[in-house]
Amino acid sequence: MQPVTVSIDVPRTPEQVYDFLEVMAHHERFTDHYLSGWRCDGPARGVGSRATVTAALAGARTEVTIETVEADAPRRLVERNVSAAGRRLAQGTYTVEPLGGGASRVTFTYAWRRAPLADRLLAPVVRTVMRRANRTALRRLAAELTRSSPGPG
Repeated sequence: MQPVTVSIDVPRTPEQVYDFLEVMAHHERFTDHYLSGWRCDGPARGVGSRATVTAALAGARTEVTIETVEADAPRRLVERNVSAAGRRLAQGTYTVEPLGGGASRVTFTYAWRRAPLADRLLAPVVRTVMRRANRTALRRLAAELTRSSPGPG
């Protein structure tokens, strides 16, 4: 399946954005419109930080384990997502680019590495649903970063 990519500009430096995103528990603040029941374990931030959540999209609910597997401060975080009893394996990548004037562009790419047959058969619908959910998440991230003073954990 083709990946889904969404971007948004935020009024924070790459370092501020990265510091916020690196803390797994912070993700609940901007993704709880479709990810609920957050249970974090492992380190609070960086590689090895993990959360188990319930994803509810298009009428379907599934448990997802999200784990940070790569961290390249302040520009890139990569998460591995496992769901559908291991039949769905995906990677979520946050890339943070400086825009100047203390602003940044945050890009999130969700790429399937393995997908159940139903996902593959309904790929255009699945991709549309994921794009919409992730676009909303980035709008909520921008709002969160605008109203708060992001920083460590």
